[in-house]
Amino acid sequence: MKVLELYSGIGGMHFALKCSGVEGEVKASIDINPVANLVYQHNFPDVTSFNRNIQSLSPKFINKLDVDTLLMSPPCQPFTRNGLQLDVEDERTKSFIHILKILPDLNIERILIENVKGFETSQMRDLLIDALKKWDFNYQEFILSPTQVGVPNTRHRYYCLAKKSPAVFNFDVEILKTELPLPHNCENINNYNIGEIIEKHQDSSFKYLEDKILTKHVKILDICHSNSRNSCCFTKAYGRYIEGTGSVFTEEPGDIVRSIFEQLSTLDSQSQEYLQLAQKLKLRFFTPREISRLMSFPESFSFPDSVKNRQRYMLLGNSINVKVVAELIKLLK
Repeated sequence: MKVLELYSGIGGMHFALKCSGVEGEVKASIDINPVANLVYQHNFPDVTSFNRNIQSLSPKFINKLDVDTLLMSPPCQPFTRNGLQLDVEDERTKSFIHILKILPDLNIERILIENVKGFETSQMRDLLIDALKKWDFNYQEFILSPTQVGVPNTRHRYYCLAKKSPAVFNFDVEILKTELPLPHNCENINNYNIGEIIEKHQDSSFKYLEDKILTKHVKILDICHSNSRNSCCFTKAYGRYIEGTGSVFTEEPGDIVRSIFEQLSTLDSQSQEYLQLAQKLKLRFFTPREISRLMSFPESFSFPDSVKNRQRYMLLGNSINVKVVAELIKLLK
């Protein structure tokens, strides 16, 4: 594979290619976010990385890169359930529409696309499928989660694989698959414990959750302990907002957590006794390193020191699960 990585972010697709074991090279990466590009270049200093708007790319420019594969994760905000769901009316879809318009002029044989769950029912998805059909690509759509490949994190995402005809897939194509086809299907795999991704020593900024968070939100938090086998999807708002942005962690065992919650249910949330009991949970946010592990980034992945934790959470929340995409790259090849 000679890969052009579009909307390259912090390099999740590149790491997935490496993880897949498929022979290939990322010839270039393109993203408009300068901080994401800084992280990408920090991890892949030898890759030609462009900081530019994808709408500005011409067929001549792309073909000059000598690529035959597109790996991309276009902006998901137009399709997220918490967003305005403007779909193709959202300005952030324009670059993706541009790529579809110039597709027939590109020397592309394979495509892998990732997006948020919900994309599969969008107008943008219809434009994508119409373009693939028109320009003679065979395709397969998926909704998959990392839990299906043994990762203790729920992160349902839409994926589409496409191959230029006459190339075909080595599995039966269906309208929408919700599992990886055999022999890749990992249905019976056991997820590892959350404890295996926990950093032994966190820096001093990762203290226990503030009292006001405990008082207001403790009952709606998804709490993981070392023996937990799953965690919630981490979003770019993690660490700034509480509800629906990802799980939190406690070193206390599960039976202690359950006992404390039984006692909390009998108390007034505004009472001092309630707060003191909630404090015993010793809850904290997961660190960026821990989240990167849950998203299957390798230990070699790192952020430049200049990128602050708030930016790290945002970049990770916009990224992909490396292991899931690695399995899809195997199917694409």
